[in-house]
Amino acid sequence: MKKILWIVSLLAGSGVFGAQGAAALLKGEVKTYDMDGFRLHVYLTQDALGDATTVVEGRDGLVILEMPLFKENLKEFAGYLKGLGKPVVKVVADYHVGGVADYAPDQVVLVEGMSEFAKGAVYGGMLEGFKAAFGDAIDLREHAGHEEVPAEGRRIWAGVAFDFSRGASSDFPASSVVIGGRVCYTHFAPAKAHLSPLQITGPEAVDAQLAALKAAAASGCTLFVGGHGAPATPAEVEFQIAYLEKLKSLVAENADAGALAAALSAAWPGLPGDPAALAAVLYR
Repeated sequence: MKKILWIVSLLAGSGVFGAQGAAALLKGEVKTYDMDGFRLHVYLTQDALGDATTVVEGRDGLVILEMPLFKENLKEFAGYLKGLGKPVVKVVADYHVGGVADYAPDQVVLVEGMSEFAKGAVYGGMLEGFKAAFGDAIDLREHAGHEEVPAEGRRIWAGVAFDFSRGASSDFPASSVVIGGRVCYTHFAPAKAHLSPLQITGPEAVDAQLAALKAAAASGCTLFVGGHGAPATPAEVEFQIAYLEKLKSLVAENADAGALAAALSAAWPGLPGDPAALAAVLYR
C-alpha cells in the first residue's frame, strides 16, 4: 500500500497531473509520418498525464497502440479516426489499459501478463489515484474481453508487421514493439531530459532501462514513440543511453540524493526534468 501511495503522490506532485487537474486539459495535436508501406499518426493528447496514442495506418485498416484515457481526448480522437476512413483492426492496450471499452473483444489486444497486472495492487492503486484526482473526466470502464498475445513474437495487422519483445524488466509486464521494421514503441518515448522516477523507480531500474534502450538502438528503427512523450529520433535514444551510463558512475561517486542531484545538474545544466526527484528514488 505504501508503494501505491508513493506512486500516486509522485504523479500528483511531479506535475504529471498538471497544476489545474482535469480543468487544465488541452486539445491534442497529431504528428504524421510516412513510412515504408504505412503511415504513422501520433496523437499527443496534451492531457495531464502526458499520454500519447499511436495509430498505424495500413493498407486496409488501422491499428491503435494505447487509447487516450480522458473523455475529452477520446471524443476528439474518435473524430480523427473517422476522418481516416478505415476500420480499426486492433487496439493494443500494452502499458495502459483504459479507453478501450467501446471496442469489441476481437479488436482489443493485451500483451501477456498485463491483464493480471492491471488487476493487481500497484496498477489498481494507480487507477484509484487517477479516479480521485480526475473523477468522471477519465474513462476506466472495463472492456468486455480481449485477445492476448505473447510478450515476444510477430503479428501482422492491416498489412504491417508488429514485432513484440519484452520491455524493461523493471517496468510493467508489457512489450516494446517494432512496427514495420521502422518504428520502435516503448512505454516512454526517449527524450533529451532527466529521466523520470516513473521510469527509474530504483537502483535496479537503471540497468533494466539501459538494456531496453540499447535494444531499441539496435533495432534499426528511425523513429521512436511511446505511451508518454513526443516522437523521437535515434539521437534521443543515444542521449538517454549516455545519460544512464553517466548516472551509474555518479551514483557510485555520490553518497546521498542531494549530492547526486547536484552532480546531475552540473553534468547537464539546463536540461529539462527534475534531477532531485530522480536522485531521491536511488537512495531509498
